[in-house]
This record gives sequence, structure tokens and C-alpha cells, in this order.
Amino acid sequence: MKILLGFMWLLHFLPLPILGRFGEAVGSLMFMILGKRRKIALTNLRLCLPELDERARRTIAKQHFRAYARSIFERSILWWAPEERVRSLIQIEPSVPLAAMQDGPTILLCPHFVCLDVAGIGARVIPVCSMYVPQKNADFDRLLRHGRERYGPVRLVTRKEGIKPILRALRDGLPYFMLPDMDFGEKDAEFVPFFGVPAATLTALGRIAGTTGAKVIPVIATYLPNYQGWRVRFYPAWDNYPGDDMVEATRRMNAFIEERVREAPEQYFWTHKRFKTRPPGEPSLYD
Repeated sequence: MKILLGFMWLLHFLPLPILGRFGEAVGSLMFMILGKRRKIALTNLRLCLPELDERARRTIAKQHFRAYARSIFERSILWWAPEERVRSLIQIEPSVPLAAMQDGPTILLCPHFVCLDVAGIGARVIPVCSMYVPQKNADFDRLLRHGRERYGPVRLVTRKEGIKPILRALRDGLPYFMLPDMDFGEKDAEFVPFFGVPAATLTALGRIAGTTGAKVIPVIATYLPNYQGWRVRFYPAWDNYPGDDMVEATRRMNAFIEERVREAPEQYFWTHKRFKTRPPGEPSLYD
């Protein structure tokens, strides 16, 4: 692991166009050799984009592997390059909603696009709170924490700690950086459509927003063209959210994410088993 991390450290000296192309080349290799993950991605794309033919879906899957591998190697810049260089590569659209973030509890909704770490950097103009998954390897764990903490104060909460530290952070004025669009099982979830397919989806966004009165501001990071860096887009705070119906609030979240995925489908995290948990009586979609 230390040799790998040393190699990653060296990569941060490379110009972004060279590093990006290197990552994409590795991604093409990963697409060929990681058959299990390739199958998951293709299954997800068949379920979510049935209007495309198999060739088109396979092209998106390969592009996703390239985009994902690129994001891994570009983390060397995020972790070790001077902050001035990092921020010069990030284009914020339209601007960081600092006033809104400081005016009462705020949840920053960040779906699982491959550049999500960049979205976190873009939002770090004030201290924030974020979920953190401790890593088994101590060296890698320290590196991930360094990557999260180097851009300013952040309160990291593990999933085992539950919701109370998040509510406390929101009361303390820290925006909560939230990534709720993965399959974590049936607990605290509802089956709502994602691209028309019932998906076990956490209702936490609506429940936390309802409990705290927090506004929800989506933020999504994608690649700029021609290896110029990253675009971080902040969307307007949602009106009348969550309302009285948590299922409908969760459905609204998924519908918003669908729209963004269609804008950059290769950059969404297709190798996750988004439909692993099925409604009672339904067979697995990944066998």
C-alpha cells in the first residue's frame, strides 16, 4: 500500500491532461478485465436506459470505467497539489451559495458522480459535516482523512454513529454534505422508482430536512471538456421540500438525480448494485 500511495503522490506533479489520459487508459483496461463489475454496470444500464441498444449501453459502460479510473488518479491532485492549483481547476456554476448556506440549516445533496470529491471541495468555503467510512488499511484511512480535512474544518461522522451527530452539526450551523443515492438495504428506505425501476432508497434526506427545517441545495461535479478540470454546479434550493409525504419526497430526489444522470450518463456510478435490494417476492436482477 505504501508503494502504491507513493506512486499516487508522484502523479500529482503531472499536468492534468496527461494524468487524465493515463487514468482513462487504465479504465479501458479495467473494463476488459473486471468482468463482474462490467456485468453490474451493463445490467444497470439495461434497466435504466432500455431505449438505447446494447452497443450504445456498452459504450457508456466503457466510458464510465474510463471516467471512474480517471477520477481515482486525479485524486492525487486533490490530495497533494497546492490548494491554489486545485481551485484554479474548478469552475463553479453559478457560484457557491454562501449566504444560503449560512442562513439556517443546509443539506448539500451530492449524488454519486465520479467527481463527487471535487463537489466537496467546491462547497468548502465554510466548515461542513460529512459522512465518513473508516478504511481497514491505516495508511489509506489517514490519506482519505487528509484529503477531506486539508481544505478547511470538517466534522466527519461515521455511519455507525447514526443520525444524532448530523442533527447536532446542522444545529451548529454546519451544512451537511449528503450522498443518499445508494442501496443500503430496506432499513430506513422505501421502494421508489429510479429510471422506472423500484429501488430501495433512503428516506433520510426528507426526514432530516423535515426534522431540522434544512433547505436542500443539490451540488454536482462533472468533468470540464478537454481535460481542463472540473465543473461544480450548485442548483437552487428546493421549494416546499420535503412536504408531508416522505415517499413522495424520496421520489422527487430520485427524479432530480435521473435528470442529472441523463446529462452525463458516463459519469454516474454504474458499478454499484443500485437495485440489489428487491421488493418482497422479486428475484435478484444481478444473477
